[in-house]
Amino acid sequence: MELTGSVSAASALAAASDVLRQPMGEILPRLSATLERLVPHVAAAELSPQCAHSPFKAYSKAYGKTHGDSSLLHRITAADLHRLVASVADGQPWQGTARIGGAEHPVLAVASDATPRGALLVLVRSEGSALAASDTAVVQAMWSLVTSHRDRLATEAVPTTLAQSRASAGERARVIAELSEAHATALSGLLGVLRSRNLDDAGARATAVELAVSALLELRAETERDRAVAEEPAGAAFARLADSLRPLVRHSPVRLELGAPDSSRPLASDVAHAARAVVRVVLMTALEQVEVGRVHVGWHLTESELRATVRDDGPGSLSACTFTPHRVGERLAALGGRLDVDAVPGWGTTVTATIPLGAPETAPAAPLGSLGARELEVLTYLARGHRNRVIAEQLHISESTVKFHVANILTKLGVASRGEASALFHAAA
Repeated sequence: MELTGSVSAASALAAASDVLRQPMGEILPRLSATLERLVPHVAAAELSPQCAHSPFKAYSKAYGKTHGDSSLLHRITAADLHRLVASVADGQPWQGTARIGGAEHPVLAVASDATPRGALLVLVRSEGSALAASDTAVVQAMWSLVTSHRDRLATEAVPTTLAQSRASAGERARVIAELSEAHATALSGLLGVLRSRNLDDAGARATAVELAVSALLELRAETERDRAVAEEPAGAAFARLADSLRPLVRHSPVRLELGAPDSSRPLASDVAHAARAVVRVVLMTALEQVEVGRVHVGWHLTESELRATVRDDGPGSLSACTFTPHRVGERLAALGGRLDVDAVPGWGTTVTATIPLGAPETAPAAPLGSLGARELEVLTYLARGHRNRVIAEQLHISESTVKFHVANILTKLGVASRGEASALFHAAA
C-alpha cells in the first residue's frame, strides 16, 4: 500500500507490516513504492551496515521513464551517501540539496535511531518544496522499523544466512585485494620508468603513459569481472601473471625468467588470483634487494596443489617476516595454503606459495550455532533445570511462548528431550 498526507496510525502500521513481510532484497523497492505519494522521489538509496554482502543499494521503479533522468539510478554511488552521513543526525530527518549522481538534487535523508550501528536512507526527490514535519516523521519511523527488523535478522541469522554473508564479504575482500595488488604493480612499474637511466624524457613519458593505460584497463577488467566462482586454464592464468610482471623489470638490469606450468588443468579463480597476487608481492620485494641480477618465477601443478615459486640470486636475507606487512600468509591461509621461505646467505632466496587445488576443509559448525538469541536464553534456563513457568517469568514472556521456543530448540539441535538439549548446552560451554 502507499501512504499519503495526514497518515493515520492504522494505515502507517499496515504499510510498515507490508514492507517488513518482504524478502530482504525486496524491502527497499517496497519501501520506495510505499513512500512515493507521501514523498515523491525519482530514486531511493541506502547504506545498511546490517547487510554484509550488499551494504549499498539504489532503486528506482521507473528508471526515469516517468521521473525524469533515466540514468540517475546508475550514477548514484556509495560515496554520494557517505558525504551525507555527517549532515544527518540519528532520528532527525534532513531535507535539502545534495550532490547525488554527479548533480545537485533535492533530497530527504533519514538515519536510523533504532540500531547501534545506524543506517541511512536517501530519497532523491522530484521536487524541492519543503516537506511537512509530520510527513518526514512518518518516513523516519518507517526507516527505524526497517533497520530494527534487519538488525534482529542479522543478530539471529540462521547459519546459511551467515555463511552467505561471510562468503560475500570474503569475496569482496578478495576483489579489493586484487585491485590493490594491481594498483601497486602499476605504481611500481611507473616508478621503475622514472628511475631508469636508459630513457630520455620523451621516452620515459611514452612508456609511463603505456603503463598507465595498461593498468587502467586491467583495473577495469578486475572491477567488472563476475564474482561467481569460475575456472581458468593454468596456462592462461600464468600468462596473465607474466603480462603483469614484465613491466616491473622492463627497464631494470634484473633478468626475469618465467617457467609456465606444464599443464592445461583448470584452476579455480580464487586459487589463480591468490597465486598471482602473492607472486607479484614477492617479486616486488625481491627487486628491492641490492645485487639481484636474476629472478625466476614458476608455477608447478601436482594432483593436489599449486606451487608458485619465486627464486632470486640476491643476498639471501629475506624471511617470512618480510612479507607480514603484505598479509601474504593470511591470504594463503584463507585458501588452506602456506608460504615457505628458504634463504641462503650469499646465494639467494627461494619463496614458495603452496595452495591446495581442492576447497579448504571447514571447521564443524558449533552445536548451538543454529539457535537464535532468544532460543539461547531459553536453553540457558532450561539447562539449569527450570520449568517453563519459571523461564516465562524470568524472560517476561508467556508460558506458551516458552513451549514454542523449546520445541524449536529440540528440532534445531536434533534431540528428543530437554535433558539431551541440556547436555549439548553443557558440552558446548
